[in-house]
Amino acid sequence: MDLLNTLVDKGLRREVPTREEALAVLATSDDDVLDVVAAAGKVRRHWFGRRVKLNYLVNLKSGLCPEDCSYCSQRLGSKADILKYTWLKADEASKAAAAGVAGGAKRVCLVASGRGPTDRDVDRVSDTIRTIKEQNEGVEVCACLGLLADGQAERLRTAGADAYNHNLNTSEATYGDITTTHTYADRVDTVHKAHAAGLSACSGLIAGMGESDEDLVDVVFSLRELDPDSVPVNFLIPFEGTPLAKEWNLTPQRCLRILAMVRFVCPDVEVRIAGGREVHLRSMQPLALHLANSIFLGDYLTSEGQAGKADLEMIADAGFEVEGTDQVTLPEHRGAGGCGSQGDAGCGSHEGAGCGSHEGAGCGSHEGGDVCGSASVPPVGEPRTDLVAVRRRGAGTDVAPNA
Repeated sequence: MDLLNTLVDKGLRREVPTREEALAVLATSDDDVLDVVAAAGKVRRHWFGRRVKLNYLVNLKSGLCPEDCSYCSQRLGSKADILKYTWLKADEASKAAAAGVAGGAKRVCLVASGRGPTDRDVDRVSDTIRTIKEQNEGVEVCACLGLLADGQAERLRTAGADAYNHNLNTSEATYGDITTTHTYADRVDTVHKAHAAGLSACSGLIAGMGESDEDLVDVVFSLRELDPDSVPVNFLIPFEGTPLAKEWNLTPQRCLRILAMVRFVCPDVEVRIAGGREVHLRSMQPLALHLANSIFLGDYLTSEGQAGKADLEMIADAGFEVEGTDQVTLPEHRGAGGCGSQGDAGCGSHEGAGCGSHEGAGCGSHEGGDVCGSASVPPVGEPRTDLVAVRRRGAGTDVAPNA
């Protein structure tokens, strides 16, 4: 396919595709999806080999957010039956982080619900960052605390934070349809603040909210212009009790096309499969590793993910290897993992409460009420609502995490 050959050549040169080419990737048929994956996989392997970076979420403060983001189970007015708790103490957060590090996570993402941190909150998170760094040698720490005020990014950097996450989520044109309590420009400003403070910027999107192909391309091109070092791609989990509870718009093939489009537009940037992979990619998750070079390990903010052991087995079975702390994630021209400065080669997270991870992210191991091995095969194209499970373990509970 001439389109795919052209996109591979551009990706190897870090040349931006046209909007028409990006839209054409999303418009390919299910019959062509393996060709699309193979083409984007060449670009992924050129810049990242077969390494997979593991990230681990710690939800420092869950629920009771004053923002009205329609996709979020922690939003103002949410009736979702999620865990609700205030700030974890530094040693509690460090203990939670250690579980992910023991499972192979290279980066720990510290997330807190809310519009943005107060100065006291920044002090609290700074203590947590220092504790985690002291107890886990070589670990990267990313903070995701919402909208930042002047000087807060610098204070987090001084405390030892390596990165800051704040998602754009969707296109500027449709942003007001999903959130009214802050603006798209507010989010862009926070990504700029992270960059200016010397933090590695992390910014991504949520697919499956009813957006058009044009919206998806718009947000990915906007991310490229922002030039973050990592781009988390979340797939909406329609949590009961939220306004988007009935938005089941994704198939595994659609998810793969979206990831491929992001890789072509952002060839040399860390593309992370974030929330929703278990629910929407399901048994096709290993194919997604040929597109993205980073995933979250274990559970998410308010939902359960598949077992960490299953993640590690999936990576090995697909012929990939876990990236070590002694390995540099980004290509040399983007720096040693710091803020990307390559104006023609970047992409860029906060969705009210997530370090690049949509906080409803599914559970690949949820039993669904059936005896193991006896579940009936779901109809083709039907949403797998049985895979959505609220997190009841890990941070904020007395139950061990699944990392």
